[in-house]
Amino acid sequence: MKYVDEYRDRDLVSALTEKLHRQTDRPISIMEVCGTHTMSIFRHGIRNMLPRQIRLISGPGCPVCVTPSGVIDAFVELAGRSDVIVTTFGDMIRVPGNTGSLADARAKGADVRIVYSPMDALTLAAQEPDRMVVFLSVGFETTTPTIGATLLAARQQGRDNFFIFPANKIMPPPLDALMQDPRLQVDGLLCPGHVSIITGAESFRFLVDKYGLACAVAGFEPVDILLAILALVKQVNSGKATVENCYGRAVTGEGNTRAQTLVDEIFTPVDSRWRGLGVIPASGLALRDKYSAFDITKKLDIHIKPSGEPRGCQCGKILKGIRVPEDCPLFRGRCTPANPIGPCMVSSEGTCGAWYRYGGLERKNLEGKQ
Repeated sequence: MKYVDEYRDRDLVSALTEKLHRQTDRPISIMEVCGTHTMSIFRHGIRNMLPRQIRLISGPGCPVCVTPSGVIDAFVELAGRSDVIVTTFGDMIRVPGNTGSLADARAKGADVRIVYSPMDALTLAAQEPDRMVVFLSVGFETTTPTIGATLLAARQQGRDNFFIFPANKIMPPPLDALMQDPRLQVDGLLCPGHVSIITGAESFRFLVDKYGLACAVAGFEPVDILLAILALVKQVNSGKATVENCYGRAVTGEGNTRAQTLVDEIFTPVDSRWRGLGVIPASGLALRDKYSAFDITKKLDIHIKPSGEPRGCQCGKILKGIRVPEDCPLFRGRCTPANPIGPCMVSSEGTCGAWYRYGGLERKNLEGKQ
């Protein structure tokens, strides 16, 4: 059955590719928002399958990448406290700030541990009652419900040594901000599949109504991505933009309403700074007063210091879609996966990391570069 499925998918990919070449007769620019889409597109060579008129632009869909350097510096400073155990997903360990990375801090003796879920951090807090255990809460709508569920469990257990460092963000506001940038000319949006499972496909309807932008929610296999790109091409050709759900096996129009209710119970939207995009209104999440005792930044009075990008690093502009990695003077030179200068290189969802690992592909030149 495995081989039958492989051949079936191969035939579908060929058929979809052929349709795309037949139906694309004009330049079309498509932004894939999700970092997992970016990695899948590169890994499967999808750029090489597409007609030359289709230009794919990678957007700000990597939560690690859009976390500002000042926040990373605060993580590192927190890790330096002897009474704190910092827990995090693995992507964050090697992300450099201005004062080093969590990996650097760990090498100097800081207690930094990789966990696979925030519940693992809560379990650790029960095992280490004399120390503060902090989970670095970085992510989009996909991971926020599990963090909320963990906080409910911590409250039920009376676990007063468990905390989070709130740094969660939500996707619609930055997309709204990006579409207002005249340097970014986009015809269609490949909407994030994982985020849409929680928020629902209709959460992107405002992009159709406000900007006339063609939208398609996509899964992550080659067939999923090609189906969504074909749907976008058809919308652009017809001049009738809509939100098309091409990931119906996982995504509904309204999304996971139970998860949405849970998040709304625990978190409240706040203005948040995004790397490369600046401060975007109501694009981050803070704990509501009822749960603020779990906020380590309030417990220890932590303040985020202003910080800039490493000299020469183009990560911020790459996240906005107005640069590609090869435009960066550091790319493949000083900045490599072994020695990342910016987060776009080190994250598993980072655009620079994808270009580096799956390089040698034909470059799609960006129009109107600054």
